[in-house]
Amino acid sequence: MNIAFFLTPKREIIYATIDSTMRQVLEKMEYHTYTSIPLIDNDGKYVGAITEGDLLWKIKNTPDLTIKDTDKVPIKEIHRHTQSETVSINANIVDLITLAKSQNFVPVVDDDGIFIGIIKRSDIINYCTKVLLNEKKL
Repeated sequence: MNIAFFLTPKREIIYATIDSTMRQVLEKMEYHTYTSIPLIDNDGKYVGAITEGDLLWKIKNTPDLTIKDTDKVPIKEIHRHTQSETVSINANIVDLITLAKSQNFVPVVDDDGIFIGIIKRSDIINYCTKVLLNEKKL
């Protein structure tokens, strides 16, 4: 099976650029109720994910930082505590599932390393559930 079957393309997901501010990221995450979003650089390459935890640690470790001041904090200055591994669009399903075990989403890149979308762990689980239920009916 080709992993592209599971791909949610970049145009359909919420992400931030590395030049975004902490405030912009907080607002995107709050509006969409996400706990983590992908970060890309100005060339369109995936550079990591930013999580609610990363943002909370920044607030905790910066005593004078107020929510109002988060518009002055570049997201690239926030330490990211987890590293999300990527897969190539040409990866095999085993590589995808191996990463999805420990990541809520797996970023997908093209042959040039350009971010093209994500594969959500929930989509993989939903697919597997349907397959298993259909086999059970047989």
